[in-house]
Amino acid sequence: MREMNMRSIDLNLLVVLDALLEERQVTGAAQRLDMSQPAVSRALQRLRELFSDPLLVRGEDGYDLSARARHLQPLLKDMLHGVKQMITPLSFDPAGASGNLSFACLDLEATLYLAGIMETLRQEAPGMSLEIQSKPGDYFTSLARGEIHLALSGQEPDFSQDQFHRVEIDYTYSQCVMGADNPLAEGELTLERYLEATHGFVSISGRGPAIIDMHLKQMGYQRKVAARLASFFNVPDFCENTDLVFALPKRQVDWLCRNRRLVSRPLPKEIPQPLIHFYLYWHARYHQDPMHRWFRNLVIEQNRSKFSDSAPFSPQ
Repeated sequence: MREMNMRSIDLNLLVVLDALLEERQVTGAAQRLDMSQPAVSRALQRLRELFSDPLLVRGEDGYDLSARARHLQPLLKDMLHGVKQMITPLSFDPAGASGNLSFACLDLEATLYLAGIMETLRQEAPGMSLEIQSKPGDYFTSLARGEIHLALSGQEPDFSQDQFHRVEIDYTYSQCVMGADNPLAEGELTLERYLEATHGFVSISGRGPAIIDMHLKQMGYQRKVAARLASFFNVPDFCENTDLVFALPKRQVDWLCRNRRLVSRPLPKEIPQPLIHFYLYWHARYHQDPMHRWFRNLVIEQNRSKFSDSAPFSPQ
């Protein structure tokens, strides 16, 4: 039995074969396919050579199917249906969907940027579940491995950036936060007063100095650090009734100051204050996935309405 070389087969011939077996004549197949009769006749000849069978044979009332053609017809129908399913764009119906969506971000960022998401999911996609991973980690490696669908981060990947897509969710700048009784809560916060104060900072990774410390080192200064925390949520408890000063993204400061005896102040103008950007990241494997596209657009649109005065929301 000779082995068939699949690369030598023109799949377009199988579409013609399907029409020929349905119509049982060249003229009808040509009309159905919007092809010329000579073109269909040439295709039939190639098909007869391919299958080593006449396929259409003369019968009492015109042409009839050969035994091989009768065997091929249901197989051909199934195959063409499968091909059509393969190339038909996927769709997503939230109301009938099921599955788990995994999202990675810090705890306070989940509060700021994902509040309200669960309500929408329960209303529009009740069969979907949401997992939020707030433990600090290497989100980009998790995205690359397919362990999470989306990540919210103020950092940028340090490897294979072409693997990732992103959209800016928000941007802000650093601001000081301290207890209302802190001496620095009154008067101008000069660089001298700032350097004389006692500080705390949040280190998500647990490694290295704070960015402000690196800026101060370049300026030839050093501040006194008495507390290093792993969560933004702990900041109010560590500075409300102490002399500690923290410098955090203003969006986080505004939220942490709610219903607490805290005061926010601008950093001294001498300290560089680059904008802090927060991006929604996802891996290229999910870029065209309908479910993923629906969910990330949900996150984007929700934050567009909340922070329309700040973030440009340009997909990349």
